[in-house]
Amino acid sequence: MTKNVAERLLGYDDEVFGVEHYQSDVMPRWCSGCGDNAILTAIQRLCRDEKLLPEKTMFVSGIGCSSRLPHYMNAYGFHGIHGRSLPVAEGIKMARPELDVFVTTGDGDCCSIGAGHWIHAIRYNIDMTVLMHDNGVYGLTKKQASPTSPRGLKTNTTPRGSYLPPLNPLSTTLGVANVSFVAQAVDWIPETLYDIISVAFHHQGFSFVRILQRCPEFLPDMFDPWVQNPDQMLLLGHEDGLQISPALAKVYTNQETHDPADINRAREIASFTDIIPVGVLYQNSNIPRYDDIRRPRGVYTNEKIRAGIEEELDKYTI
Repeated sequence: MTKNVAERLLGYDDEVFGVEHYQSDVMPRWCSGCGDNAILTAIQRLCRDEKLLPEKTMFVSGIGCSSRLPHYMNAYGFHGIHGRSLPVAEGIKMARPELDVFVTTGDGDCCSIGAGHWIHAIRYNIDMTVLMHDNGVYGLTKKQASPTSPRGLKTNTTPRGSYLPPLNPLSTTLGVANVSFVAQAVDWIPETLYDIISVAFHHQGFSFVRILQRCPEFLPDMFDPWVQNPDQMLLLGHEDGLQISPALAKVYTNQETHDPADINRAREIASFTDIIPVGVLYQNSNIPRYDDIRRPRGVYTNEKIRAGIEEELDKYTI
């Protein structure tokens, strides 16, 4: 990685990059066994391996257990309001295209109050990595049904059980015009979790990764059939997608060579309910990007920023 003089003076040489370099001084407050811990570790590993500079890395979130993640990263962060993480991230990437922008959102934050922003963010295809933590329940507000809760789930808001079938985030995303990247990971296979996030990070466009993650407090047994039986998992391997290691292949023998360019097969795989597919379902780097089409002219230098602020303030001079 090429570094300018200022970066070298700050001491960002190859040997100083470790996972601890990206850990903030705030200890995670997630429950013991929460899948969010695995996701945080995977992200910190990615930052280490890609040698991302903290001052050029941005994490944006909304509201929910997953949305506390920016507090635990030694990087810039924006903890916004419920369901509004995506438009905030879009504005940041449009204004500062040189930044690496990540969004962490939950099944409620993204698929309920933020659903409108989610649909249009897919269509805009702005270059960012979006990680949707999906545990099928509102955890931060102590067990209410979310859009992805299974039918029949009894919660504080559905004491007789959820009446409707769950929304499928994969099928929904794959059905939006201009979609460019869709993948699915699970928190209990750390190797594929990291690899899928890495592939998503390198994709030029809107990378949507749904991560199934366990909630030990309110839905402790929800994913047990898949955690305890590897045959219930389907690993999607391909040279342009997930690379399955020999060690992993010995445990998860149910595999399919899936070409991420095949959107029709991706939609079929996304509809599976009896097995959980893990890997890159769809990827198309030729989809137009709104941040390319509407890229700001020039660079926002300190002088330009100051001039813009002063211009606005002058409007209110008495």
